[in-house]
Amino acid sequence: MKESWRWFGPQDPISLAEVRQTGATDIVTALHHLPNGVLWEEDEIAARRDMIAKAGLTWSVVESIPVHEKIKTAEPGWEELAKTWGLSAQNLARQGVKTICYNFMPVLDWTRTDLSYPLEDGARALRFDYMLYVVFDLFVLKRKGAESDYSEDVARKAEALFKTLSEADIEKLVGTILAGLPGSEESYSLDDFRAQLARYDEIDAKTLGDQLGRFLEIVAPMAEEAGAVLAIHPDDPPRPLFGLPRVVSTVEDMDRLVSQVPSPANGFTFCTGSYGVRADNDLPAMLRKHGERVHFLHLRATKREEDGLSFHEAPHLEGDVDMVAVVKAALEVERARGVQIPFRPDHGHAILDDQTRKTNPGYPLIGRLRGLAEVRGIARAIAAG
Repeated sequence: MKESWRWFGPQDPISLAEVRQTGATDIVTALHHLPNGVLWEEDEIAARRDMIAKAGLTWSVVESIPVHEKIKTAEPGWEELAKTWGLSAQNLARQGVKTICYNFMPVLDWTRTDLSYPLEDGARALRFDYMLYVVFDLFVLKRKGAESDYSEDVARKAEALFKTLSEADIEKLVGTILAGLPGSEESYSLDDFRAQLARYDEIDAKTLGDQLGRFLEIVAPMAEEAGAVLAIHPDDPPRPLFGLPRVVSTVEDMDRLVSQVPSPANGFTFCTGSYGVRADNDLPAMLRKHGERVHFLHLRATKREEDGLSFHEAPHLEGDVDMVAVVKAALEVERARGVQIPFRPDHGHAILDDQTRKTNPGYPLIGRLRGLAEVRGIARAIAAG
């Protein structure tokens, strides 16, 4: 597997020189300074590629070209936005960046309720607390119709929890959910978020899934023509939030997507943390089934909590993801295809100096280095065995 590292560009507090010292050879990044929906020109791409090359690294995966909300909601003009997206993919491929990660999650990208959850060993992790999410939905956001999504017992417990929260607690929760996590392209006020949700009032999972297929019917041939591959990231968490539909959460979703658009350019980012939140997802089996279309790996482990709906980021070799089985499946896929699949260690814990230096939430230096080293060790041991 090709060892890569998520880097958020020149403003990332972790430098390329530091990334080089982790042993990673490849960079996963994007042109985060460009507004959503604009064309990525080749000179912009080349400048970023050359900056990375000067540090002794290779930009091999873009994460991500953001998909405009008008595309997801099929609003007038979405086809032109899709063509612009496809042209950006072609420009990336012409400059040597041929693996293109993206997602089709409505409004929000990945969602958490705590960015610094303390663990028993003193490390700090990302966490999704289901009850805090319900508190936010029912009593802070006050989403129209939200009551129908929860049982009376859950609503009662959420109200009791809400009454214990201070104004500072609520402000922190709002910021965590709406301010935009690393890699997200948008941040919202409560009113802005309500307005965005309203755009999806008449859009269910089938409608959104059909629109994803129409989007891919435009961009997959463009990517294929340029020698690029598309790698859709699964939903995170892999279940509906705030009444918004999810369409990339299970193996059945993967099956449907391949059936909709059989182009070889239509593929997957296989994120073990996202898929692993669902107990009904068999990760090694999913990876083997769709291995010929898995072009990028996010390797991390999540730990489902007692209620079955809350979870936190676990150490890479612990939690509910059998990382050894996943890496073994990935190596089998590589041998069958005769390629190296880029992977990156994802969402490490804040440990040691990570807790005192500035880093993006979920993207510490030492915590991810630990994950990279652990996965590297698994891969070397399996390959030697």
